[in-house]
Parts: sequence; structure tokens; C-alpha cells
Amino acid sequence: MALRRSYTATVERNVIWKGEFASEPYEAAWASEAIFFIRALDASPDFEGGLATVQISADGIHWADEGTTFELPRKTDAVSYCKVAHFGGFLRLRGHVAPGGGIKVLVSLSLKE
Repeated sequence: MALRRSYTATVERNVIWKGEFASEPYEAAWASEAIFFIRALDASPDFEGGLATVQISADGIHWADEGTTFELPRKTDAVSYCKVAHFGGFLRLRGHVAPGGGIKVLVSLSLKE
């Protein structure tokens, strides 16, 4: 039995999400499954939450919603995650934060063959 290949990439670090946002894309064509982890490094006192949607792309330029949507963590040091399978060559997150608030995030993408 062969050992499965895995890799964890830091996609965003110390980035503040306010209003509409999109994470940096990551090429993941070799992987068969992925998990996005979003850790709130600092949530502003008036942060009322937000939603993120997984997007997929064949070229890293043109994007389509994959269908998975989840809530962002609501307080400092909290973590949200989502699992993804059956994706194209590139992955990223896109979403929005409720008006008036902001959240500093650390986004990791764990990939497994």
C-alpha cells in the first residue's frame, strides 16, 4: 500500500477581510481532497460574521462557485473549516463580511492525494 501524499499551504496570513474578499488562489490539481481552515487571528468588536464560498478554476483566472458555503469564525482564535472534493486545478475562497466589521485571518489549505 502506497503512502498518500499530503501538503498544507498557508494561503492567507495576517490579512484583514472587510466587505467583499477573495483569498489567493492555490493550484491543487494533483490532490483528490482539500480542507480549508480559517482561523480568526483578530475579530473586531463590531464583527457580526460573514460567509465564505469555495470557488474552483481550471486556469486560476476565471472562477466558478463550487457550491460549498460556510460561516467565518466569529471570535478571536476560533476556527471554521470546509471539506472539498471533485475540484478543478485551482481553489480559493470568496465571500463577504457584514458591514462595519472586519476579521484578520490565517487561511490554511490541507491537500491530500
